[in-house]
Amino acid sequence: MIGFFLQTTVDTVAQAVTNVANTNTTPVNEGISVFEFILKGGFFLIPIIILMIYTIYLIVERYLYITKTTKNDDFLLKEVRTHLHSGNINLAVGAVERVNNATARVVKEGILTIGRPISEIESNMERMAQIELGEMERKMGQLGLIAGMAPTLGFVGTISGVIKIFYSISITENISIGNISGGLYEKMISSGAGLIVGLIAYAGYHLLNGKIDHFMLNVQKQVLEFVNIIQRPNGN
Repeated sequence: MIGFFLQTTVDTVAQAVTNVANTNTTPVNEGISVFEFILKGGFFLIPIIILMIYTIYLIVERYLYITKTTKNDDFLLKEVRTHLHSGNINLAVGAVERVNNATARVVKEGILTIGRPISEIESNMERMAQIELGEMERKMGQLGLIAGMAPTLGFVGTISGVIKIFYSISITENISIGNISGGLYEKMISSGAGLIVGLIAYAGYHLLNGKIDHFMLNVQKQVLEFVNIIQRPNGN
C-alpha cells in the first residue's frame, strides 16, 4: 500500500515537472525593435516627437548664435584704448566693427557717444547690452514652455490609454493581468517620452541662460573698463 502511494506521488510530481517544462518551452513573445516600441505609445506620442525635434533645433540654433555673438576678444579694448589716446575715433570705430560681436557693438555705442556726460555714455551702452540680451533670449521662452508642456502631454496620453483599457475591460469583461499590464506599459511610453523631452528642454534652457549670464557679467566689466579709458586719457 505504501509502495503504491509512493509510486503515485512520484508519478504526479514527474507529470507536474513535465508540464512546467512544456510551459517554459512555449515560445515567448519575440523582442521588438525600438521603432516598434515607440509606435506603441499612441497618438499623443506624435506631438511629443515633434516637440523633441523642435527642442533639439532650438538648443543647437541658440547655442551656435550665443556662442558666436558672445565670443570675447581680449585685445579689443586695448586697441580701442590706443586709438582713443591718439585721438582717432574713426579707427576705434573701425576696430569694433571688424570684430562685430555683442561686446563690440556695446563698445561701439560708447565710442559714438564720446563727448557726452559719462552717465549718458554708460546708459547708452547698457541699453545696447539689453538689446543684445533680447536677441540672445529670443525663442528661449519656447524652451521653457516645452519643458512644462511635453511631460503634461505624455501624462495625458497615458491617462487616455488607461481609460481605453478599462473601457475595453468593461465591454469584454476580460480582467486578466496580461491584458491590463500589456496595454498599460504601451500607454506609459508616452509619459516616458514626454519626461525625456521635458528634461532635454529644461537642461538646454538653463545651459543657454548660463552662457547669457556670463555675457552680461563680461559686458559690465567692458563698460567699466571703457569708462576708465575715456576718463583717464593718459592711461593713469
